Amino acid sequence: MTIRVLIADDQTLVREAFAMLVESARDMEVVGQAATGRQAVELARSGRADLVVMDIRMPDLDGIEATRLIAADDDLAGVRVLVLTTYDTDEYIVDALRAGASGFLVKDTRPAELLDAIRTVAAGDSLLSPGPTARLIERFLRSPSAPATGGPECLSEREREVLALVARGLNNTEIAEVLGLSPLTAKTHVSRIMGNLAARDRAQLVIVAYESGVVTPGNI
Repeated sequence: MTIRVLIADDQTLVREAFAMLVESARDMEVVGQAATGRQAVELARSGRADLVVMDIRMPDLDGIEATRLIAADDDLAGVRVLVLTTYDTDEYIVDALRAGASGFLVKDTRPAELLDAIRTVAAGDSLLSPGPTARLIERFLRSPSAPATGGPECLSEREREVLALVARGLNNTEIAEVLGLSPLTAKTHVSRIMGNLAARDRAQLVIVAYESGVVTPGNI
């Protein structure tokens, strides 16, 4: 199946470079290029995109708000968002994940890693890099504006253990190895947790884990 990709970035050279790379993959095609967040939302709908590679800093409407609009639109329920970030300076990645992004990608990543990331997110998985994710979330939680949220009381002790491992960036196979479970059982736990917490995907589970105190900054 061909993955229909929309590139959203306000820099023309960056858009063109990403577009050329995506078009070089046999299982992908570029269905549009957007220079603003508002264009990204419109083209995601008209171009029937499967995935949006979304820059955060754009005029008119930034990538976070564009992601939120896409995630909230029932007609775009199948569209996944992969956020671009220069994580050493961007402090908005947590907001992007909470808005509905399924992961993030560092802008200077290698070409093959970008294509793999697109395939991963388009397949319904989340792309989380444990180190940068933890540092960004820690910075967010230390800020005075970080909201306080209640803990996931509806989860069992085992599910809280699984949630903590998801927050560390482990996949289902790795979680199964740590807890002595089968990969299928680990996958079932993760699916049940997402259902109980009304989380869109694993990326949002990371936010819940940190905000609720299941995982604390520096304890990963």
